[in-house]
Amino acid sequence: MQSQITVKKNVYERIHIKTHLIGFGENLTELLKRYTKNLFQLGDTIAISEKVVSVCQNNVRHISTVKAGWLAKLIVRGVKKYPKDIGFSLPEKMQLVVEGAGWARTFLAMLLGALGKLVGVRGIFWHIVGHRWGEIDGFNPDSMYPYTEYAALPPKTPKRVCQEVAGVLKIPVAIVDANNINVKVISVSNPTSLIPSLIREILLDNPFGQDNQLTPFIIIRPK
Repeated sequence: MQSQITVKKNVYERIHIKTHLIGFGENLTELLKRYTKNLFQLGDTIAISEKVVSVCQNNVRHISTVKAGWLAKLIVRGVKKYPKDIGFSLPEKMQLVVEGAGWARTFLAMLLGALGKLVGVRGIFWHIVGHRWGEIDGFNPDSMYPYTEYAALPPKTPKRVCQEVAGVLKIPVAIVDANNINVKVISVSNPTSLIPSLIREILLDNPFGQDNQLTPFIIIRPK
């Protein structure tokens, strides 16, 4: 499966790599070697779903281990709701932010974020708690099982992961947080042929298939 997109008058192929349902603790590098064997060409970049990196690191939480406190329940009342993505509207998911960033920092972020909204400034909450906590993915009832019950936490050492995978595959690697709300390039290997902002534009329509499509890896190929 592949699709094309034009960015800044240049055309890029996006080749979707279909896998099995990747389980917790599987070896990411070995998975990529297995599913991309003999596919790469000069100039390619491999984009990896952030969720899969966390799953392979077993860096996940089951919803049964999360008890939403009053702060998380209060914050989600003011969270923007999206029609096609749960975002952070679920108290249990916001509770992971509280636990990760710390109660005091999250409480301060909530207060300053609310004040910012009053004067038309958005994003203060995530700036204070730390943008990486916004990468938490999961607890989505519309996802494929078992991700309806699990949340993937931000990947550990994403830069190191990119460098290690790139060293084995011999092509540039990017870890990407993509959903129906936004797309963010978490990290890239060095050297890279495509800068992070360009990678983001190429993947801005979120072409990853992380549910029953089972395409968490995408080869970006300039035409």
